[in-house]
Amino acid sequence: MAYPKRIRYTDELKSEIWNKYEQGDSLWSIARSINRSSSCIYGLLAPTGGIRTPDRKRSRLALSLAQREEISRGIVADLSIRAIASQLGRSPSTVSREITRNGGCANYRATQADQNAWDQARRPKRCRLARNRALARIVESKLRLLWSPEQIAGWLKREFPADKHNQVSHETIYRSLFVQARGALKKELQQYLRSKRAIRRAKQSSLKGDGLGGMPDAVSIRERPASVEDRAVPGHWEGDLIEGPNNSSIATLVERHSRYVMLIKLENKKTETVVSALIKQAKKLPDELYRSLTWDRGFEMRDHQRFTLETDIQIYFCDPQSPWQRGSNENTNRLLRQYLPKKTDLSIHSQAALDKIARQLNERPRKTLDYETPADRFNACVATIH
Repeated sequence: MAYPKRIRYTDELKSEIWNKYEQGDSLWSIARSINRSSSCIYGLLAPTGGIRTPDRKRSRLALSLAQREEISRGIVADLSIRAIASQLGRSPSTVSREITRNGGCANYRATQADQNAWDQARRPKRCRLARNRALARIVESKLRLLWSPEQIAGWLKREFPADKHNQVSHETIYRSLFVQARGALKKELQQYLRSKRAIRRAKQSSLKGDGLGGMPDAVSIRERPASVEDRAVPGHWEGDLIEGPNNSSIATLVERHSRYVMLIKLENKKTETVVSALIKQAKKLPDELYRSLTWDRGFEMRDHQRFTLETDIQIYFCDPQSPWQRGSNENTNRLLRQYLPKKTDLSIHSQAALDKIARQLNERPRKTLDYETPADRFNACVATIH
């Protein structure tokens, strides 16, 4: 594609680009709409990390250009400060300071005074993390533990409920990471975010259906008791496989009440292997903490009746192409991809390594738990049955 040699990014064009970016359009589609390369659009967005800076506005209390021209005419007419102030409906001290800071009566020019005021008003306020280095170090340490900015912000509120000085919003953390001009957090910390993007993207959502086949003698999720649905009772789990190349896979289990995660290493995806591994894992938990299991209609669970027979745990199967019916497990699998990226061989991970990953997830505060950790919530359930 041939691009024009030069393009002038007017305020209107910049606003149009930002609007499209905030709506979720890709760099490529934005670039194509103005006949430019995506690198040009990236160069426009990157300085602020993909975060749109608000348009500058004059304070309603500031003198306008028209009022400064009135001051200039008043000086020429040899009016007193009080007389000029009375005409403007301003205090004499406001007019006096305006004239003094712009060269006095002999050198006052309305247009230059107005421009000076606009230039001098560009004094960005230092963000909280730049002003509070101790808080910045706490945020940095949690980022290195792969906590999300939202988890960090929620944990700080729980840890310092009465100390606003040691609290910070997740938006401030994101802006400190992506807008490097703030000088609060190092750019290298971006690698600990789940997205690993260099600039921030607009929120987007998508759902993928499984499109899997039938399941013999399956008990539908529609027959699952209401007590499972409302998450009030612990012991009801959701499960699935995450898969990699070379026929590698790992079973993931999430407890609905606490969001507690367990990972199981699998030698292959055969139904005999998967079901046997799930049976072994189920026998490690008290009956009160493993009452049911919800799974999708993957071929790996065709031997589900053997699982129920040996564990006395009922399995409920989701409707076809309805992954949202296992919402906790779907969300957990997305979090796990930070540790187990797609297109990587999962067979290289030992069970001990998987246990370490699960422990990290279980010790991270969760917004849905009011920033309590899954481990704390699950351990409380364990304590109640002993």
